[in-house]
Amino acid sequence: MTKKKSLGILICGHIPEEMQDKYGDYKRSFERLLGEDSFDYSGYYVLENEFPDSVDTCDAWLLTGSRHGVYEDHDWIPPLEKFVVEAYNKNIPMVGICFGHQLLAQALGGKVEKFEGGWSAGRVEYALDERFGAPVAALHAFHQDQVVELPPQATSLGSTEFCQYAAIAYGDKALSLQPHPEFDDEFLSDLLHYRANVLPEPI
Repeated sequence: MTKKKSLGILICGHIPEEMQDKYGDYKRSFERLLGEDSFDYSGYYVLENEFPDSVDTCDAWLLTGSRHGVYEDHDWIPPLEKFVVEAYNKNIPMVGICFGHQLLAQALGGKVEKFEGGWSAGRVEYALDERFGAPVAALHAFHQDQVVELPPQATSLGSTEFCQYAAIAYGDKALSLQPHPEFDDEFLSDLLHYRANVLPEPI
């Protein structure tokens, strides 16, 4: 029997407390998305300074979303950036989602800002590079921060009028997305309800 690859989920934020009984944490969200039997999953709450012993602990890494900004002064962000750079230099595959998308970009030489144009929240159509095999994909978004300058080694693979760098490839080493493929319609509806206070009116 073929041994499953190990996927370490670097948990950078918490799902709203009111939703946790229903949905679990980000680790559960990605297990549902990718299939519970697809990988040998491990979760690390890096936002609480719980880090893997080594970048070699797992075969690949996934960085989740977060309510925090990658440019904010939190003691766990610099070691997470250091971890990402080390994994990148050792050719260990990585995927970043939302905050993780931004953290990868910042750690590898790009720039992230709180976007003056406001929020993207809801179902959004993304124009995709031909490598995705389809010109457009509709995914759920929930963000104000975004990547505004690509790292030198990065390639843009997807965009909207609101978000220029919504999907980024780093050769065959890493891939990141600004939207949330792990959010389904019900999850997003609940999230918009419980996080309505952070959004302008109307959204």
